[in-house]
Amino acid sequence: MYEEIKNQAAEAVLGLLEAAKLQPGDLLVVGCSSSEVGGHKIGSYSSTEIADALFSAIYPILRERGIFLAAQCCEHLNRAVVVEREAARRYGLLEVNVVPQPKAGGSFATAAYREMKDAIAVESLQNQARAGMDIGDTLIGMHLARVAVPVRLSVKRIGEANLVCARVRAPFVGGSRAVYNEKLL
Repeated sequence: MYEEIKNQAAEAVLGLLEAAKLQPGDLLVVGCSSSEVGGHKIGSYSSTEIADALFSAIYPILRERGIFLAAQCCEHLNRAVVVEREAARRYGLLEVNVVPQPKAGGSFATAAYREMKDAIAVESLQNQARAGMDIGDTLIGMHLARVAVPVRLSVKRIGEANLVCARVRAPFVGGSRAVYNEKLL
């Protein structure tokens, strides 16, 4: 089961990276319900094993490309986010004093806090994430930059959890005569 989850997560993050055209230093937010991945109602069956499998699939791919992972905590921590201190400095994010736990923050955020290089929790990403993965309907939209666009991948589920991905694009300004830069679409 864990190998299949890892493979699904790796395939999904690679597909999202291709669609989102992220650059080194960009933020990618992941919200994850390990309960949903395991086939249970969100928040009811937190699994550190599932979270560890997902983290071990996603984080190395992002690190290799210089992209910052932002792991969203659950509602018990007001959707705070775990990031590396370097990302918080780069984006001017406010550090908060909390250490995520499986039942107060979520198993994925707990794994991120434990395994990331110099991990801290921040109050918010201030709508600066350039892409996101929502594994299990955790509602990551509050962390994405202003114009989010759904990304349809071949991977629709990770384990038993719905997978919804998004990228962002620059807002369009102008009217019927406006001409847009194709590279920013």
